[in-house]
Amino acid sequence: MDEEMKAALRRRALGFETDEVVEEFAFQEGEAVLLRRKVTKKAVPPDVTAAKMLSEEETPLSALSDGELKAEKERLLALLREGEEKDAK
Repeated sequence: MDEEMKAALRRRALGFETDEVVEEFAFQEGEAVLLRRKVTKKAVPPDVTAAKMLSEEETPLSALSDGELKAEKERLLALLREGEEKDAK
């Protein structure tokens, strides 16, 4: 997996904020004229599937023992909690 894809997965796994832009146009004399532009901050929550894909890229889950799987689960849950705490602030 290339670094760009890993970075995108990491961003999705941890959650992020983005700007959502909505623009309204009207046509006057054949030209599009911007009437309104609304920019809203949107919080994208952490995604467990992306976290799983990242962890499997590092070490396939099938290669882990039960103890290692439990430790990985706790690590991922801690990451998700951190992301939720950041979103709450």
